[in-house]
Amino acid sequence: MNMNDSVKCVVRLRVCNPESDTKSAFGHGTAQLLQGIVELASLNQAAKRMGMAYSKAWKSIKATEAHLGFDLIERHAQHGSVLTEKGQRFLDCFLRAEEAANRAAEEVFREWEP
Repeated sequence: MNMNDSVKCVVRLRVCNPESDTKSAFGHGTAQLLQGIVELASLNQAAKRMGMAYSKAWKSIKATEAHLGFDLIERHAQHGSVLTEKGQRFLDCFLRAEEAANRAAEEVFREWEP
């Protein structure tokens, strides 16, 4: 039996600012929220899709921006929200890193035999 038959390894990447008081500034949940904004052009709709209150999503984004030191999204009042250029580049980098970490972990666990 190989690993794919019995278990699946999942890595959850967290990015932090060592100069910040928080242990985690950006993780999988924030990435999902930003992906929702890209797809739906709305923080409100992205939050709803995740089962999150808009106020919680807004506070989370603002706290993450404060910890990272740059804006992730631009609000356009009734016209929704979009990612900033830097926010989109950061999200893309995060998703690539998370994917690479998951591939590496799966490769290591392929050698495991129960």
